[in-house]
Amino acid sequence: MRNQPSHHHSAKEKNQPLLNTLFKSVAGLIGIVVLLVGLILALVFQPEISALMPTVSSELSPALADNDTALTDQIIDGKDVDTGLLAGDGLEIVKGNCTACHSSALILQSGFTREGWHEKIVWMQETQGLWDLGGNESIILDYLATNYGPKESHGRRMPLTGIDWYELKD
Repeated sequence: MRNQPSHHHSAKEKNQPLLNTLFKSVAGLIGIVVLLVGLILALVFQPEISALMPTVSSELSPALADNDTALTDQIIDGKDVDTGLLAGDGLEIVKGNCTACHSSALILQSGFTREGWHEKIVWMQETQGLWDLGGNESIILDYLATNYGPKESHGRRMPLTGIDWYELKD
């Protein structure tokens, strides 16, 4: 009897493709997790990173740097083109501080008193990592209270007055 080649593979050889597939899947999953963690860290630390980076105007030629308004202050129909915020004293400071972290839509849809806006700033500083606004805080509060104060209610209509009511009878 001759030695016949064995047609059955060892368990190790059978599991090799399965192990390669498993290894590739785990490596891919780790890559995705690393990307997600990087994205989360970038979002969380974005204000700190932005503070360290030079502004666009400081990188431009002196001729363009003096003309910042051509780059950032386009006002059409009384509103800033970039944000939709109303033109007014303090707009650029609000844009620079508020929209560094969130959309201007949060401002546009809100309507607080000066005290209410101050409470929001304190809340953002205590819970969201907002930096100390220093002397800009009063400018920001003035702008927000003036342009985005409490809104008139457009909900329920005013109660009817001056009507002679009568009783319905069956």
